[in-house]
Amino acid sequence: MKTQVAALALLASLGLAGCQSHSSAELTPPPCLAQCQAQKFAVVSQSFVEDLWRHAPTWALYSGFYDYADQLVIPDGDSRSRDAKFVARWRSRLAPFQQVEMTAAARIDLALITNVLDKMEWENTRFKSWQWNPANYNVAGPFARLMNEPYAPLETRLKAVLGRMEGVPEYYRVARENIDNPTLEHTELALLQNRGALSVFSDAMLDQAMGSGLSDADKMLFQERFYVTKQAIQSHIGWLETLVAQLRQGTPRSFRIGETLYEEKFALDIQAGMTARQLYEKALADRDQAQKQMITITQQLWPKYFPGRGMPMDDLEAVRELVDHLSARHVKRQEFVSEVRKQIPELVQFVNETQLVTLDPTKPLVVRETPAYMRGFAGASISAPGPYDKQANTYYNVTPLDGMTDEQAESYLREYNHWILQILNIHEAIPGHYTQLVYSNESPSLVKSLFGNGAMVEGWAVYAERVMLEQGYGGFEPELWLMYWKWNLRVITNTILDYEIQVKGISREQALTHMVDGAFQQQEEAEQKWRRATLSQVQLTSYYAGFREIYDLREAQKARLGADFDLQRFHETFLSYGSSPVKYIRQLMQ
Repeated sequence: MKTQVAALALLASLGLAGCQSHSSAELTPPPCLAQCQAQKFAVVSQSFVEDLWRHAPTWALYSGFYDYADQLVIPDGDSRSRDAKFVARWRSRLAPFQQVEMTAAARIDLALITNVLDKMEWENTRFKSWQWNPANYNVAGPFARLMNEPYAPLETRLKAVLGRMEGVPEYYRVARENIDNPTLEHTELALLQNRGALSVFSDAMLDQAMGSGLSDADKMLFQERFYVTKQAIQSHIGWLETLVAQLRQGTPRSFRIGETLYEEKFALDIQAGMTARQLYEKALADRDQAQKQMITITQQLWPKYFPGRGMPMDDLEAVRELVDHLSARHVKRQEFVSEVRKQIPELVQFVNETQLVTLDPTKPLVVRETPAYMRGFAGASISAPGPYDKQANTYYNVTPLDGMTDEQAESYLREYNHWILQILNIHEAIPGHYTQLVYSNESPSLVKSLFGNGAMVEGWAVYAERVMLEQGYGGFEPELWLMYWKWNLRVITNTILDYEIQVKGISREQALTHMVDGAFQQQEEAEQKWRRATLSQVQLTSYYAGFREIYDLREAQKARLGADFDLQRFHETFLSYGSSPVKYIRQLMQ
């Protein structure tokens, strides 16, 4: 041991002497290579996230970061000016990393942050929905989250509510100043959802505050701001009612955004490595294939349901007749939400038995009726906590059919019949959105979890439907596969529909024909999808875009690995990269 130490000391002294004799140029440290640059970038990206939360406290709140939850940003010109400065500042700080080699994971994080900045600028300066979309303005969601999520003691949350309420009157005053030449459709949605906002500011909220440990002074202030907030919302509702009436009598702005803006939005939102038009053309081809699958299954099932009767000469007419016949099997309207709740444990059991993906039983999933302030857009959705609040509830929002006529409810239930309701629950919950978002929150990269790509998120949910049936969910029942292809055809049609409505300007009647005749949808579902397509742009393409990329990636991995391919490992590796665009996950997995 002493000999080794002495030898090391001698080597060290020789090294030191050598260094002293060399020129100062040779003292330059080794170059900072890819891993070194990635470590430097990690520090900067963390600073970006922290700065973003200070800049956008509502976004932070929805991500489970509550340090600035008491702050309500007033959406005025000054806030847009601050946005522009934020974008410029961070583009400058990130610019050096565009020029150096980094690890693939770090480069993807850089691309995601860059996309956040590009989209922030584009929204404010190009898209300008802050002018023409009154539905952008609704204070209810963050208040509901603060009251419902026990991330901190009640008094802490009530103080955040108290601080946030202070800005509500000014928030709505500025909103009315911003709104200029709005669309009728978005104004009607704003009216519906702001009426729903009043349900958040209920007597129960005030009672909680009055019975809490707040000081007497804070209780008095809470009560004062509570009533001022309610009055501000009611005044805004009255203003919207007048605006809706005026728009209905005039010629309001079209909800269609046109090809240029559509392509720009598609590039920012989907990040699929192709144009919107290219995806549209792929969807047209896949629609034909889905219809052929349905024709084949119809030929198989026809004798079972129509014995002794020949199929119609028109194949699509035969499919429609069989689908319509099967769709009569559905739950009662008053049991719709409870049936959804009942099916979740069955899906969990199947996923566990087949080892499709490891589920975390400690992460709660709560099926609830869609809150009033969220209604009017989608019949089912997921509200998931962010990576800062991983143990909070994930809510599966299911809209009850209370507001529908008997005819509307029957049409809706036939669309979400016995088989398709199961597919819906796979999509929204297990192993769809709920599962993917739990994994996303566990990603080592906070950036990949926070700045999720909608096409990856929706694409995974659509992929989950396919893989569940491939692995035997439902016992390979032909009826379930028929309904699956009907559902998949709807996903494909969503892309065709969205593009043709926003870019090609097709009429409501043409859109309904696409859905009812071409995709075998019920009238009520088609009517709701038309409404949704008038209120959003590009989002309806995310399902098909993401699914196509994920499924193709899986098949490529199977071909590459052969007998070494493991489905569970593929799923868990894929999900470990947060909610990154699929094109980036492909790079990391290869």
